[in-house]
Amino acid sequence: MREPAAREDEDGTHLLFEAGGQSIRLLRLEGVPPDVPLAALVPLDPDGFDRSEAIDRLLRALLGRAVPNDRRLTPQQKRRHRHMLQATDGRMNGATYRDIAGVIFGVDRVASEHWKTSALRDATAALVKDGLAMIAGGYRTLLRHRRHP
Repeated sequence: MREPAAREDEDGTHLLFEAGGQSIRLLRLEGVPPDVPLAALVPLDPDGFDRSEAIDRLLRALLGRAVPNDRRLTPQQKRRHRHMLQATDGRMNGATYRDIAGVIFGVDRVASEHWKTSALRDATAALVKDGLAMIAGGYRTLLRHRRHP
């Protein structure tokens, strides 16, 4: 394992660990020797399962073990989220719904339907609406386990 980048201050040693294309910040508290393993504190609240899964993935990365793929989203959900962001980005840059639909669903498919009554028009508007909601903070739901009431 390559030693992570570090800086020190009054709190302790701040480490920046690179894993899987992500940077993870760690803190070794002041007074804790470098040879003592780091500890993780997990609040026991509804997000505890998410945190313990994240710690499992971090520990695997730190130890050089294979980190399993995140299976919280199906391939269809991942595709829809990508389309939501594409649609929102297009709209925020002045594209019309029809232009956006052409990029996402294909120009030929969009042209084959009457636009005013097209299901693609409604789908594109929904993608933009949901993309804006994701940008406004809804993305956090992607990081959480599904909750059972």
